[in-house]
Amino acid sequence: MPDSGEKYYNAGYKLVAGVDEVGRGPLAGPVCAATVILPEGLIIDGVDDSKKISEKKREYLFDKITEAALAYSTAFVDPEVIDEINIRQATHRAMQEAVGALNISPDFLLVDGNDRIPFDSVPCEYIIKGDSAYECIAAASIVAKVTRDRYMRKMEEVYPGYGFAKNKGYGTAAHMQAIRSLGLTPLHRRSFITDKVLGR
Repeated sequence: MPDSGEKYYNAGYKLVAGVDEVGRGPLAGPVCAATVILPEGLIIDGVDDSKKISEKKREYLFDKITEAALAYSTAFVDPEVIDEINIRQATHRAMQEAVGALNISPDFLLVDGNDRIPFDSVPCEYIIKGDSAYECIAAASIVAKVTRDRYMRKMEEVYPGYGFAKNKGYGTAAHMQAIRSLGLTPLHRRSFITDKVLGR
């Protein structure tokens, strides 16, 4: 079960924010980052790395997290920007924008992963598998995942035939077959479309 991060509060920090992202790997859709500041010591039953939780449970926990959070925010970086600056830089930008969009300023960030991303002088710690280690990062992973999934379900209506409501933009066999049959949409990341995807 993720830790509440008590050691950071004991060190004198009052507003500890978790930061995480989803959507590095899909062929289509934005990358989405979220940041969540929870009340000190709060553990919400069931919160864990979003990849370990069913879609139905993530939706339920999203409401619990957003109701309990002192602040939370999300940010998208779109496919054309991903193609322009690469997915790693786009992920950094999404995380920075999510932190910048908070309506209260955190005094410490717990960031999933080990990329050294600058956050405008806010002290931070980078934690590999942080979404399994700390409650606020796990909460951010759920908020990011649910936000992105909801967006991709809407995109199913805009670009029917690709199965976005189901595959969320990931490169399933059915999705790749749809690309071969229907071509690319503005939602597709051109830099991710290899000969394998195109069936060459």
